[in-house]
Amino acid sequence: MDAQSRGRADEIDPADQWVLNPRTGHYELQLNDSAAQERPKVAAPRRSSSAPAGPRTTSPGVPKPRRGDAPPGGRRGGRSRKGDGGGRRKKALLITSGTLALLLVGGATAAYLYYDHLNGNLSVTDIAGAGTGGFKKDQAINILVIGTDKRSGAGNEGYGDKDSVGHADTTILFHVAKDRSNATALSIPRDLITNIPDCPTKQPDGTVKQIRGAKGVRFNTSLGQEGRDAGCTMRTVKDLTGIEVDNFMMVDFNAVKTLSTAVGGVPVCLEKDVDDKDSRLKLSKGEHKLEGEQALAFVRTRHAFGNESDLDRIKTQQQFLGSMMREMKSKETLTSPKKFFSLAEAATKSLTVDQGLGSIDKLTDLAGELKDIDLKNITFTTLPVLDNPAEKVKATVVVNQGLAEPLLQMIRGDVSLTEVEKKEQAAKEAADADAKAKQDALLQGNRAPAGEVRVSVYNGGGPKGAASTTLQWLQNSKGMSKASNQGNAPSKVDATQLEFAPDQADQARALADALGLPATALKMGTTDAAAQTPMKLTLGPDFQKAGSPLAPPVPQELPEDVQQAQADKAICAK
Repeated sequence: MDAQSRGRADEIDPADQWVLNPRTGHYELQLNDSAAQERPKVAAPRRSSSAPAGPRTTSPGVPKPRRGDAPPGGRRGGRSRKGDGGGRRKKALLITSGTLALLLVGGATAAYLYYDHLNGNLSVTDIAGAGTGGFKKDQAINILVIGTDKRSGAGNEGYGDKDSVGHADTTILFHVAKDRSNATALSIPRDLITNIPDCPTKQPDGTVKQIRGAKGVRFNTSLGQEGRDAGCTMRTVKDLTGIEVDNFMMVDFNAVKTLSTAVGGVPVCLEKDVDDKDSRLKLSKGEHKLEGEQALAFVRTRHAFGNESDLDRIKTQQQFLGSMMREMKSKETLTSPKKFFSLAEAATKSLTVDQGLGSIDKLTDLAGELKDIDLKNITFTTLPVLDNPAEKVKATVVVNQGLAEPLLQMIRGDVSLTEVEKKEQAAKEAADADAKAKQDALLQGNRAPAGEVRVSVYNGGGPKGAASTTLQWLQNSKGMSKASNQGNAPSKVDATQLEFAPDQADQARALADALGLPATALKMGTTDAAAQTPMKLTLGPDFQKAGSPLAPPVPQELPEDVQQAQADKAICAK
């Protein structure tokens, strides 16, 4: 930037500062010393007749005017030019810049106070060690979203038992792929018969109370009942699905009302007129935009759509959530400060989270992991169930293992339920084929004698005691006497893996033959190992028991009868 251009208001150097002149009451430009000689000088304002007498002040770096010198842009001893346009512009610049400085300082303070205010809105539950301890940026993410039917909050007294401690009324396990290209939202029916494990629960005084589990009870009793907290629901989900939860988020009735209102209403479509006195939903056939009480009535209704079951209510809730997602990601919402602040306020006031998500910083980190997932690659689905065969009057359901297991395997194996971009998919398939060819080559070659195989066995997600029983089997049945048991692995793995050095390849092939390990389980390093260094075998969730083959490969497609819907598609309730 040259000196001649420095007179423009939009090109003031950041090193310059606007300071208050106590004599004139105006802000004046104080130039940075190091560049003062390169910039046009700013004339000191002329003393008005009403100004008090006193020494004239000048900004540091600006030479004090000498008697007889003409001020820059003026004439010596004469009046200013007619109209004094330059003077008015300079005065306006001084006032505007001073105001801007105050606004910036005030804005920064307000932003901090608002940030602190949002932190204070959050409710945090200590889940006493349930889950993984929090999501990680380089791994798949599993967040449990719980909607409780607790009737707390103004305006909710009329919804059933106002004194109820609540249940896990709506539960969705939200799985985000490791590569952040897709996500699956798995709904778990509240009337599902399952087992609830023993649950360590943190008490208000800091102690931990062991709440006994229960067998053959409704899933929704995993929260609230007998003093169970959301950590117990997390543990129940892990036992039920084989998927360990990272964090939880819990909301009550108020969340639906406040969030739907903050976003400006959630669009829904109905294929018929509805008048449900239980949920208070009364709408005509066609399209509507719901917020507040109407939105809550829509997600609560069990008698308006389908066969009036909880499973059809789940579909209605999924349609509503998909529509809310589309509304939140719409241009109208993203470009509206009013909607943004309303959503921030409503969301934080509605949320109860675990300590791993207990601040705006942590929630922002999570949002950063989710922000780029295309809605067409977010799939809503429901854990497949059957009517409970033990009941004459059908009121509860049980897991349909034939349909549920392939679905759960896909989620555990981080397989997308939707088609990702064709180009990305083609590149992935090509890379997979190349990797498979390299892996298959690892099984080609010599095998070491059983007595020379050195391996440390870890349990990284297999059945309890798997490392110990595998060690005994290798030593007693396969003659691999140099195997050792190292207990639980430092971290869990997605599938069983054998890590070894290039000069241990013959030992790895022998161990793979004994255990029936596929080529994909072999992970060869790049440098040779020192003498007598053992290989590392980590047993994963696909490991059943020594001598049995690993669990079959993860399915790549869902069975046709598994319900699913993509978040980008609007579906009319019927």
